[in-house]
Amino acid sequence: MHEIRKDIIRDNWVITATEFVLKPRDFPVKKLTADESKPVPGYNAHCPFCEGNEAVTTDEIAAFRKDGTQPNKPGWTVRAILNKFSALDMNGELDMQRQGIFEHGNGFGQHEVLIETPLHGQEFHQLSLERIESVFKMMQLRYNDLVNDERIKYIQIYKNRGLFAGASLEHSHSQIVAVPIVPQNKTAMIKYYEEHHRCMICEMIEAEINKQERVVFEGKHFIIICPYASRFPYESWIIPKQHESHFGDINAEELKEAALLAKKTIAAMIDGLHDPSYNMIINTAPVNVPHQEGYHWHLEINPRLLVNAGVEIATGYFINPAAPELSAAALRTLVAEQMAIGEQ
Repeated sequence: MHEIRKDIIRDNWVITATEFVLKPRDFPVKKLTADESKPVPGYNAHCPFCEGNEAVTTDEIAAFRKDGTQPNKPGWTVRAILNKFSALDMNGELDMQRQGIFEHGNGFGQHEVLIETPLHGQEFHQLSLERIESVFKMMQLRYNDLVNDERIKYIQIYKNRGLFAGASLEHSHSQIVAVPIVPQNKTAMIKYYEEHHRCMICEMIEAEINKQERVVFEGKHFIIICPYASRFPYESWIIPKQHESHFGDINAEELKEAALLAKKTIAAMIDGLHDPSYNMIINTAPVNVPHQEGYHWHLEINPRLLVNAGVEIATGYFINPAAPELSAAALRTLVAEQMAIGEQ
Protein backbone atom coordinates (compact mmCIF):
# COMPACT_ATOMS: atom_id res chain seq x y z
CA MET A 1 0.00 0.00 0.00
CA HIS A 2 0.99 3.62 -0.55
CA GLU A 3 -0.19 6.90 0.96
CA ILE A 4 0.02 10.50 -0.13
CA ARG A 5 1.48 12.21 2.94
CA LYS A 6 1.69 15.93 3.57
CA ASP A 7 5.23 17.25 4.00
CA ILE A 8 4.36 20.03 6.42
CA ILE A 9 7.96 21.30 6.58
CA ARG A 10 8.00 22.15 2.86
CA ASP A 11 4.25 22.50 2.30
CA ASN A 12 4.33 19.72 -0.28
CA TRP A 13 3.30 16.09 -0.78
CA VAL A 14 5.14 12.77 -0.78
CA ILE A 15 3.84 9.48 -2.20
CA THR A 16 5.22 6.90 0.20
CA ALA A 17 5.05 3.18 0.84
CA THR A 18 3.46 2.20 4.14
CA GLU A 19 3.94 -1.56 4.41
CA PHE A 20 7.30 -2.41 2.86
CA VAL A 21 10.86 -1.16 2.56
CA LEU A 22 13.11 -1.99 -0.35
CA LYS A 23 16.41 -3.61 0.50
CA PRO A 24 19.64 -1.89 -0.57
CA ARG A 25 20.12 -4.41 -3.41
CA ASP A 26 16.70 -3.46 -4.85
CA PHE A 27 17.59 0.18 -5.58
CA PRO A 28 18.88 1.01 -9.07
CA VAL A 29 21.69 3.41 -8.12
CA LYS A 30 25.10 1.73 -8.23
CA LYS A 31 26.65 1.11 -4.84
CA LEU A 32 29.93 -0.41 -3.72
CA THR A 33 30.00 -4.20 -4.04
CA ALA A 34 31.85 -6.62 -1.82
CA ASP A 35 34.68 -7.15 -4.31
CA GLU A 36 35.36 -3.43 -4.79
CA SER A 37 37.97 -1.88 -2.51
CA LYS A 38 38.16 1.71 -1.31
CA PRO A 39 41.42 3.64 -1.79
CA VAL A 40 43.80 3.90 1.14
CA PRO A 41 43.72 7.48 2.53
CA GLY A 42 46.73 9.47 1.46
CA TYR A 43 47.97 12.09 -1.00
CA ASN A 44 46.70 12.64 -4.55
CA ALA A 45 48.87 14.93 -6.64
CA HIS A 46 45.91 15.81 -8.88
CA CYS A 47 43.48 16.72 -6.08
CA PRO A 48 43.30 20.44 -5.19
CA PHE A 49 42.02 19.66 -1.69
CA CYS A 50 44.94 17.46 -0.60
CA GLU A 51 47.49 18.77 1.89
CA GLY A 52 50.44 20.08 -0.08
CA ASN A 53 48.30 21.40 -2.95
CA GLU A 54 47.18 24.59 -1.21
CA ALA A 55 48.64 26.77 -3.98
CA VAL A 56 46.02 25.60 -6.50
CA THR A 57 43.03 26.64 -4.38
CA THR A 58 41.84 30.10 -3.44
CA ASP A 59 43.37 31.56 -0.28
CA GLU A 60 41.98 30.10 2.92
CA ILE A 61 39.41 32.13 4.81
CA ALA A 62 39.90 30.20 8.04
CA ALA A 63 41.66 27.01 9.15
CA PHE A 64 42.41 24.88 12.17
CA ARG A 65 46.17 24.38 12.03
CA LYS A 66 49.05 22.83 13.87
CA ASP A 67 51.03 25.37 15.90
CA GLY A 68 53.68 27.18 13.89
CA THR A 69 52.22 26.47 10.44
CA GLN A 70 51.43 29.27 7.99
CA PRO A 71 48.20 30.05 6.06
CA ASN A 72 47.92 28.39 2.64
CA LYS A 73 50.64 25.91 3.59
CA PRO A 74 50.57 22.32 4.88
CA GLY A 75 49.79 21.73 8.55
CA TRP A 76 46.01 22.24 8.60
CA THR A 77 43.33 19.85 9.84
CA VAL A 78 40.16 21.63 8.59
CA ARG A 79 40.31 24.39 5.98
CA ALA A 80 37.73 26.89 4.64
CA ILE A 81 38.24 28.47 1.22
CA LEU A 82 36.17 30.30 -1.37
CA ASN A 83 34.73 28.06 -4.06
CA LYS A 84 37.03 28.64 -7.04
CA PHE A 85 34.15 28.28 -9.51
CA SER A 86 31.49 30.15 -7.54
CA ALA A 87 28.73 31.94 -9.43
CA LEU A 88 28.30 34.23 -6.40
CA ASP A 89 30.27 37.35 -5.50
CA MET A 90 30.09 39.50 -2.36
CA ASN A 91 31.26 42.67 -4.10
CA GLY A 92 28.61 45.38 -4.36
CA GLU A 93 24.94 45.08 -3.45
CA LEU A 94 22.06 42.94 -4.59
CA ASP A 95 20.47 44.57 -7.63
CA MET A 96 17.04 43.14 -8.48
CA GLN A 97 15.28 44.28 -11.65
CA ARG A 98 11.96 43.45 -13.26
CA GLN A 99 11.17 43.41 -16.97
CA GLY A 100 7.50 42.66 -17.46
CA ILE A 101 6.79 39.24 -15.93
CA PHE A 102 10.53 38.46 -15.63
CA GLU A 103 12.72 39.33 -12.65
CA HIS A 104 16.45 38.97 -12.26
CA GLY A 105 19.32 40.06 -10.07
CA ASN A 106 23.10 39.94 -10.00
CA GLY A 107 24.84 36.89 -8.54
CA PHE A 108 25.36 38.38 -5.09
CA GLY A 109 26.42 36.07 -2.28
CA GLN A 110 29.23 33.80 -1.11
CA HIS A 111 30.07 30.15 -1.78
CA GLU A 112 32.65 28.48 0.46
CA VAL A 113 34.19 25.01 0.64
CA LEU A 114 35.15 23.34 3.94
CA ILE A 115 37.85 20.73 3.36
CA GLU A 116 37.31 18.22 6.16
CA THR A 117 40.58 16.28 6.07
CA PRO A 118 44.05 16.67 4.54
CA LEU A 119 43.96 13.02 3.38
CA HIS A 120 42.51 11.98 0.03
CA GLY A 121 40.20 8.98 0.34
CA GLN A 122 39.41 9.48 4.04
CA GLU A 123 35.62 9.52 4.40
CA PHE A 124 33.68 11.80 6.74
CA HIS A 125 32.40 8.90 8.88
CA GLN A 126 35.95 7.55 9.17
CA LEU A 127 37.19 10.73 10.81
CA SER A 128 37.70 10.68 14.56
CA LEU A 129 34.93 12.21 16.64
CA GLU A 130 37.33 15.01 17.58
CA ARG A 131 37.92 15.78 13.90
CA ILE A 132 34.18 15.77 13.10
CA GLU A 133 33.66 18.15 16.01
CA SER A 134 36.28 20.39 14.39
CA VAL A 135 34.35 20.26 11.10
CA PHE A 136 31.15 21.28 12.90
CA LYS A 137 33.04 24.03 14.76
CA MET A 138 34.31 25.37 11.43
CA MET A 139 30.77 25.29 10.04
CA GLN A 140 29.58 27.25 13.07
CA LEU A 141 32.53 29.66 12.84
CA ARG A 142 31.86 30.42 9.18
CA TYR A 143 28.08 30.64 9.75
CA ASN A 144 28.49 33.20 12.52
CA ASP A 145 31.03 35.21 10.51
CA LEU A 146 28.73 35.37 7.46
CA VAL A 147 25.84 36.47 9.71
CA ASN A 148 27.78 39.67 10.38
CA ASP A 149 27.15 40.84 6.82
CA GLU A 150 23.63 42.29 6.94
CA ARG A 151 23.22 41.82 3.19
CA ILE A 152 23.07 38.05 3.75
CA LYS A 153 19.60 36.67 4.57
CA TYR A 154 20.06 32.91 4.42
CA ILE A 155 23.00 30.54 4.98
CA GLN A 156 22.85 26.97 3.69
CA ILE A 157 25.37 24.40 4.92
CA TYR A 158 25.47 21.10 3.06
CA LYS A 159 27.60 18.11 2.09
CA ASN A 160 27.40 16.10 -1.14
CA ARG A 161 29.05 12.69 -0.96
CA GLY A 162 29.18 10.57 -4.09
CA LEU A 163 28.20 11.02 -7.72
CA PHE A 164 24.47 10.57 -7.19
CA ALA A 165 24.44 13.22 -4.47
CA GLY A 166 26.06 15.79 -6.75
CA ALA A 167 29.68 15.62 -5.57
CA SER A 168 32.15 16.80 -8.21
CA LEU A 169 35.29 15.94 -6.19
CA GLU A 170 35.76 12.79 -4.11
CA HIS A 171 37.97 14.42 -1.45
CA SER A 172 35.74 14.78 1.63
CA HIS A 173 34.37 18.31 1.89
CA SER A 174 31.22 20.27 2.69
CA GLN A 175 30.00 23.63 1.44
CA ILE A 176 28.36 26.86 2.62
CA VAL A 177 26.27 29.13 0.43
CA ALA A 178 25.20 32.56 1.72
CA VAL A 179 22.51 34.34 -0.29
CA PRO A 180 20.58 37.65 -0.02
CA ILE A 181 17.12 36.08 -0.43
CA VAL A 182 15.31 33.61 1.87
CA PRO A 183 14.41 30.47 -0.13
CA GLN A 184 10.66 29.99 -0.53
CA ASN A 185 10.74 26.43 0.84
CA LYS A 186 12.06 27.71 4.19
CA THR A 187 8.86 29.60 5.10
CA ALA A 188 6.38 26.79 5.90
CA MET A 189 7.41 26.71 9.58
CA ILE A 190 6.59 30.42 9.90
CA LYS A 191 3.15 29.95 8.35
CA TYR A 192 2.45 27.05 10.72
CA TYR A 193 3.43 29.12 13.76
CA GLU A 194 1.25 32.03 12.62
CA GLU A 195 -1.76 29.70 12.29
CA HIS A 196 -1.22 27.49 15.37
CA HIS A 197 1.04 29.56 17.67
CA ARG A 198 3.25 26.50 18.17
CA CYS A 199 6.54 25.34 16.67
CA MET A 200 5.92 22.68 14.03
CA ILE A 201 9.17 20.82 14.78
CA CYS A 202 8.56 20.84 18.55
CA GLU A 203 5.14 19.31 17.93
CA MET A 204 6.70 16.77 15.59
CA ILE A 205 9.25 15.74 18.23
CA GLU A 206 6.51 15.30 20.85
CA ALA A 207 4.40 13.19 18.50
CA GLU A 208 7.33 11.00 17.45
CA ILE A 209 8.45 10.38 21.04
CA ASN A 210 4.89 9.41 22.01
CA LYS A 211 4.43 7.06 19.06
CA GLN A 212 8.01 5.72 18.72
CA GLU A 213 7.32 4.40 15.19
CA ARG A 214 9.86 6.57 13.41
CA VAL A 215 12.41 7.26 16.19
CA VAL A 216 15.87 5.95 15.32
CA PHE A 217 17.76 7.17 18.40
CA GLU A 218 17.23 9.61 21.26
CA GLY A 219 20.14 11.31 22.98
CA LYS A 220 20.41 13.97 25.66
CA HIS A 221 20.10 16.94 23.31
CA PHE A 222 19.02 15.45 19.97
CA ILE A 223 16.60 12.95 18.52
CA ILE A 224 17.00 11.09 15.21
CA ILE A 225 13.83 10.32 13.26
CA CYS A 226 12.81 9.15 9.81
CA PRO A 227 10.24 11.88 9.08
CA TYR A 228 6.59 11.02 8.45
CA ALA A 229 6.74 12.33 4.86
CA SER A 230 10.29 11.22 4.05
CA ARG A 231 11.21 12.19 0.50
CA PHE A 232 14.08 9.69 0.26
CA PRO A 233 14.40 6.04 1.37
CA TYR A 234 16.00 5.93 4.84
CA GLU A 235 15.96 9.74 5.13
CA SER A 236 16.96 10.72 8.68
CA TRP A 237 16.80 13.98 10.63
CA ILE A 238 18.93 14.89 13.64
CA ILE A 239 16.84 17.45 15.56
CA PRO A 240 17.61 19.40 18.75
CA LYS A 241 14.97 18.51 21.37
CA GLN A 242 15.06 22.02 22.80
CA HIS A 243 13.69 24.72 20.55
CA GLU A 244 16.61 26.43 18.79
CA SER A 245 16.29 28.60 15.69
CA HIS A 246 19.91 28.97 14.57
CA PHE A 247 22.60 26.35 14.09
CA GLY A 248 25.11 29.08 14.95
CA ASP A 249 23.79 29.31 18.53
CA ILE A 250 24.46 25.72 19.66
CA ASN A 251 26.80 25.28 22.61
CA ALA A 252 29.87 23.04 22.88
CA GLU A 253 28.03 20.12 24.49
CA GLU A 254 25.32 20.18 21.82
CA LEU A 255 27.90 20.42 19.04
CA LYS A 256 29.73 17.38 20.43
CA GLU A 257 26.55 15.29 20.45
CA ALA A 258 25.49 16.47 16.99
CA ALA A 259 28.92 15.45 15.65
CA LEU A 260 28.65 12.02 17.28
CA LEU A 261 25.16 11.34 15.92
CA ALA A 262 26.09 12.51 12.41
CA LYS A 263 29.15 10.23 12.44
CA LYS A 264 27.22 7.19 13.69
CA THR A 265 24.19 7.71 11.43
CA ILE A 266 26.31 8.09 8.30
CA ALA A 267 28.46 5.09 9.26
CA ALA A 268 25.28 3.04 9.75
CA MET A 269 24.03 4.05 6.30
CA ILE A 270 27.39 3.36 4.63
CA ASP A 271 27.59 -0.13 6.17
CA GLY A 272 23.92 -1.06 6.06
CA LEU A 273 22.89 0.42 2.69
CA HIS A 274 25.92 -0.74 0.67
CA ASP A 275 27.85 2.54 0.56
CA PRO A 276 25.34 4.96 -0.97
CA SER A 277 25.87 8.53 -2.04
CA TYR A 278 24.27 10.95 0.43
CA ASN A 279 23.51 14.59 1.16
CA MET A 280 23.89 16.10 4.62
CA ILE A 281 22.00 19.39 4.98
CA ILE A 282 21.70 21.85 7.86
CA ASN A 283 18.39 23.73 7.79
CA THR A 284 18.36 26.85 9.94
CA ALA A 285 16.54 30.16 10.36
CA PRO A 286 17.06 33.16 8.07
CA VAL A 287 19.46 35.84 9.28
CA ASN A 288 19.42 39.66 9.27
CA VAL A 289 15.63 39.77 8.93
CA PRO A 290 12.99 40.78 11.51
CA HIS A 291 12.59 37.98 14.07
CA GLN A 292 9.92 35.43 13.20
CA GLU A 293 8.87 32.65 15.56
CA GLY A 294 8.62 29.09 14.37
CA TYR A 295 12.03 28.18 12.95
CA HIS A 296 13.69 25.12 14.51
CA TRP A 297 17.06 24.15 13.01
CA HIS A 298 17.77 20.53 12.13
CA LEU A 299 20.19 18.37 10.17
CA GLU A 300 19.07 16.05 7.36
CA ILE A 301 20.96 13.02 6.08
CA ASN A 302 19.50 11.75 2.81
CA PRO A 303 20.90 8.57 1.20
CA ARG A 304 20.58 8.84 -2.59
CA LEU A 305 19.40 5.37 -3.58
CA LEU A 306 17.12 6.59 -6.38
CA VAL A 307 17.42 9.12 -9.18
CA ASN A 308 14.64 11.71 -9.37
CA ALA A 309 12.49 11.02 -12.42
CA GLY A 310 9.81 12.72 -14.48
CA VAL A 311 7.07 12.77 -11.85
CA GLU A 312 9.29 14.52 -9.28
CA ILE A 313 10.42 17.06 -11.86
CA ALA A 314 6.91 17.64 -13.19
CA THR A 315 4.94 17.81 -9.94
CA GLY A 316 7.52 18.42 -7.22
CA TYR A 317 6.06 15.39 -5.41
CA PHE A 318 8.63 12.80 -4.33
CA ILE A 319 7.93 9.05 -4.48
CA ASN A 320 9.47 7.07 -1.63
CA PRO A 321 9.26 3.25 -1.99
CA ALA A 322 10.55 2.67 1.54
CA ALA A 323 8.09 3.08 4.41
CA PRO A 324 9.57 5.56 6.94
CA GLU A 325 8.37 3.39 9.82
CA LEU A 326 10.24 0.33 8.51
CA SER A 327 13.24 2.45 7.48
CA ALA A 328 13.43 3.73 11.06
CA ALA A 329 13.30 0.20 12.44
CA ALA A 330 16.19 -0.89 10.21
CA LEU A 331 18.25 2.21 11.00
CA ARG A 332 17.51 1.86 14.70
CA THR A 333 19.38 -1.44 14.71
CA LEU A 334 22.21 -0.16 12.52
CA VAL A 335 22.76 3.01 14.58
CA ALA A 336 22.61 1.02 17.85
CA GLU A 337 25.36 -1.23 16.49
CA GLN A 338 27.48 1.81 15.61
CA MET A 339 26.93 3.37 19.04
CA ALA A 340 28.02 0.11 20.68
CA ILE A 341 31.29 0.12 18.72
CA GLY A 342 32.35 3.36 20.39
CA GLU A 343 35.42 5.30 19.29
CA GLN A 344 38.31 3.29 17.94
